[in-house]
Amino acid sequence: MAGPHSTGPQWVPSDEDVEGARITDFASWAQGRCGVHLPDYRALWRWSVDDLDDFWLAVWEYFEVHSATPVGAALVDESMPGAGWFPGARLNYVTQALRHQTRHRPAIRYSGEDAADVEVPWAELRRQVGALAATLKSHGVGPGDRVVGYLPNIPEAVTAFLATASVGAIWAACGQDYSAPAALDRLGQLDPSILITADGYRFGGKAHRRDDEVERLRTGLPNLRLTVRVEHLGDPTGDTGVPGSGPAAPGTVMCWAEASAGDAPLEPVDVPFDHPLWVVFSSGTTGLPKGIVHGHGGVMLEHLKSLALQNDIGPADTLFWYTSPSWMMWNFQLSALLVGATIVCYDGSPTYPAPDTLWELASRHHATLLGTSPGYVLACSKAEVVPRDAHELGALRAVGITGSSLPATSSLWLSRNVGESVPVFSISGGTDVVSAFAGGVRTVPVWPGELSVPYLGVALDAFDEAGNPVRGEVGELVVTRPMPSMPVRFWNDPDGSRYRGAYFDTYPGVWRHGDWITITDRGSVVVHGRSDSTLNRNGVRMGSADIYQAVESLPEVSEALVIGAEQPDGGYWMPLFVVLADGADLDDALKDRIRAVIREQASPRHIPDEIIVAPGVPHTRTGKKLEVPIKRILQGADATAIVDRTAVDDPDLIDWYAAHKR
Repeated sequence: MAGPHSTGPQWVPSDEDVEGARITDFASWAQGRCGVHLPDYRALWRWSVDDLDDFWLAVWEYFEVHSATPVGAALVDESMPGAGWFPGARLNYVTQALRHQTRHRPAIRYSGEDAADVEVPWAELRRQVGALAATLKSHGVGPGDRVVGYLPNIPEAVTAFLATASVGAIWAACGQDYSAPAALDRLGQLDPSILITADGYRFGGKAHRRDDEVERLRTGLPNLRLTVRVEHLGDPTGDTGVPGSGPAAPGTVMCWAEASAGDAPLEPVDVPFDHPLWVVFSSGTTGLPKGIVHGHGGVMLEHLKSLALQNDIGPADTLFWYTSPSWMMWNFQLSALLVGATIVCYDGSPTYPAPDTLWELASRHHATLLGTSPGYVLACSKAEVVPRDAHELGALRAVGITGSSLPATSSLWLSRNVGESVPVFSISGGTDVVSAFAGGVRTVPVWPGELSVPYLGVALDAFDEAGNPVRGEVGELVVTRPMPSMPVRFWNDPDGSRYRGAYFDTYPGVWRHGDWITITDRGSVVVHGRSDSTLNRNGVRMGSADIYQAVESLPEVSEALVIGAEQPDGGYWMPLFVVLADGADLDDALKDRIRAVIREQASPRHIPDEIIVAPGVPHTRTGKKLEVPIKRILQGADATAIVDRTAVDDPDLIDWYAAHKR
């Protein structure tokens, strides 16, 4: 099997692309250092997974990672979970991130819907981080303490994270679109001593003040010593806007300007390789969100590799990924600082004031890599946006896509409407490893609907139910050897049972991620969707993503949700819910077109039993469709026991689907 579109690639690297790529330089350097022959990407990947110790030592040395103590072997215990990386190393993520002092380019560019653009120079970022770190230390914060953020995607959020990490404390954050109860479900698990927050955020042309939610959040965090508040929106009444410490709200309150004032020297604390850097949270739609702990060293190495070698990002580049502090892509983007690149923070809607807002921002900030989602690309296509005509995108070298599978039609749309010379690097990974398992690279062609390569150092495979590797057919995405950014642990999981159960119960000693993929004969990867929401009609399995790619290509359909629900009598009910575009009606002609496009582009065996108009599709707050919870509700489960409504973008939709259970 070559892939879903085997007629040819949509982008092929030029000789200049290959010769100028950072990964080419790394491969040449590694050949000399390690005495290996690495003529192409496939050989480089094979070496990177066959010899994990040499590969990760090479990454360490190539990027000149600083350790306060000598480093010997990279990998001393290959157990999964529990791999032992870089014993004895002492380092700090911030040392690497703020080693750059590029004077002619800023560290951060910021835009908001209703605010002037702001640039934060490297020297000013370093000063702010040092000053805020001094404030944290003056309130007793040190290694292992927790500092949490309830913030929009603004430069202060980046500064707050770096200051926290510099003193060895642990960072976690939520965007302010989360309610206080939803934020408490996550941040409250950590029992933090410091909260860094803002007065509100902007979205869709409106200012959303969050003073009341901040106070509710503070009240629910009983051991707070300090709250630092950013005046992001400004107070229309003209007072300071800094709330007092009410009787139920612990700790003192300080404004950001005071907390980040001064010129205290930045002195990052050297910590062990696996010392916790941050806690990121699972979506938490079906229970209390899992707190996933990652370490300084693992994140640093994984992100240096992913950003510099896979995505070709360096000091001359600007990375703009549309995200929020609630999502791991925020953590991933800010790691571009590790390689000296500029990052763009944006507080606002991707479609306000126009559908092409992200393209306008990419043009304004001269982004070399723009990251977005399949949903945004589809919306631009349906709005007949032509970014290459409307905006100056001469600096753009790649478009990154994540969040869900990118249909081949959308990938081809990007080539036609953004530029044939701009590769589309769709990636697939997760919060679990705060990175990608597979994606693109500057030296390998891109085929529509496919991820070109497994990432370096990722022993990616596809297994059948018996644990045997499969090629050219659908299998479970597994990783057979450890990655340094696999979780150090889960929060509040003292015996590790939740961690083991999440990834290692199906294939002991092998990471099972929960996605269906096909590895093609050219080594590319096709992602079919989550394996726990697989459509299994008469024993024939198909990922839901294949159905969405077909149905959502129709102009009458804004979004779709397909469910395969086993019934108590042994039957199988497969409804397709469709959200219609304005002016569209689900008449017999449209139903026939939907069935036809599924038959032709996906599978004739997976025609839905019913097609039902829905008012919307519920998502997690990071944009993933709630397939499994809706499936369980349609099978008769109590919605209140299945779904945490605070973790859903539109909780009222849960009631609508509950009313449609069979």
